[in-house]
Amino acid sequence: MRSIELYTQPACPPCEIVKQFLQHHHVSYKEFDVSKDASARKRMTNELESYSTPTIRVDQEIIRGFDLQALEKLLNIG
Repeated sequence: MRSIELYTQPACPPCEIVKQFLQHHHVSYKEFDVSKDASARKRMTNELESYSTPTIRVDQEIIRGFDLQALEKLLNIG
């Protein structure tokens, strides 16, 4: 099973689209709200080298920003 982490924040329409996409395809993921979780925000900026949401880690691959095509490719969907 793949490990999927989704870094989000409130008032982020692309984050909502990614969540709906994952739910539609029955893909399990762990969500981190970087506006409320300081350790997740630090991990996103320092470890994943991302400063925007959504940021998605699929196993060791990272998608920075909104890119459904890249996510489909990583998950072999479509």
